[in-house]
Amino acid sequence: MVRAGQSNLGRNMFLITVARALEEFTHCYTLLPSSIMDPSTLRQKFKRFRILIIGRANAGKTTILQRVCKTRENPEIYNSAGEKIDPAVLIASRERGVHDIENEMVFRNNPGFVFHDSRGFEAGGNSEFDSVKAFIARRSKKLSPLSDRIHAIWYCIPMDEDGRSFTEGEVKFFSQCDTGSIPVIVLFTKFDALYDDEFAELIRKGVSRKDAEALAPQHAKEAFASGPQLKLLYNRKGNQRPPRCHICLPDMDKDNAECGPLIERTAETLDDETLKQMFVSTQRTNLEVCMGYAVEMSLARYLDSTQTISSRIFGKSNREIVNNLSVWFPRASVRSTSDDLCQYADLRHC
Repeated sequence: MVRAGQSNLGRNMFLITVARALEEFTHCYTLLPSSIMDPSTLRQKFKRFRILIIGRANAGKTTILQRVCKTRENPEIYNSAGEKIDPAVLIASRERGVHDIENEMVFRNNPGFVFHDSRGFEAGGNSEFDSVKAFIARRSKKLSPLSDRIHAIWYCIPMDEDGRSFTEGEVKFFSQCDTGSIPVIVLFTKFDALYDDEFAELIRKGVSRKDAEALAPQHAKEAFASGPQLKLLYNRKGNQRPPRCHICLPDMDKDNAECGPLIERTAETLDDETLKQMFVSTQRTNLEVCMGYAVEMSLARYLDSTQTISSRIFGKSNREIVNNLSVWFPRASVRSTSDDLCQYADLRHC
């Protein structure tokens, strides 16, 4: 990412890194799709990426959002009018069983994400399900401003002892709730709970504790891949609206928890290139995702088989190139000069 006020060396290193990554791509690329938005207008069109997160109590939803936003703090809550809600009022509402899906959750560490929380459908009742269904219908209409729509849905299903079977409400959601073009990604949270089962089974078979501990995660993944949860989730006979994909998230409560795979899969499911740009540039946990899309989707358009990468990049269109790269990075503010760019020829072998 290139920021205003950053040193010449910093800007040069950014260009060097991108160019080196590009040189690893030896196959041909086509021009950018016409749907790629100009970086100067991307954040004018909409400033925040909006996600609906659904899941029963204790599914680990807040922990996941904290990891995505790289914070330990709780989110600030705003009502539909944009007014901040006092935490004491929220606690009192929860105690009365009142929940408003229209409320917006925003983490100060990354206000580019807006989250809406659904409590899930633990009792299988119609009230919460109908509320979520109506909310998705309202927030998926093409006539609505892009900034007000739901851009992705994360559905959390915990894999700890009490939550391995789908609830009636979860089955109902995937069989009856029309999410339109909004991609749904299922997050199997607390997946490390399955490691304990496999560890115990390996010990029972005579495997040493050290080896059992090392083998348990892979055994759990293999057993889960052929287990009942995925069969039910992707069975189109009883499930008319399967998710785009799923991801298993273990150990999210640990300090070194990694949410990179969630970022990657979510970006992959976004068909609209403008939304893909917005999501990739909003997240701040996976720089490799930013680099990958910058190279594949933006820098590739400037390749010419008759020219070297260096000569093409450092031609008269250098400002356009850098601006189009910056759209994939978090809030990049680019300042470049011909002298800055031309120094690449001297620094690229450093």
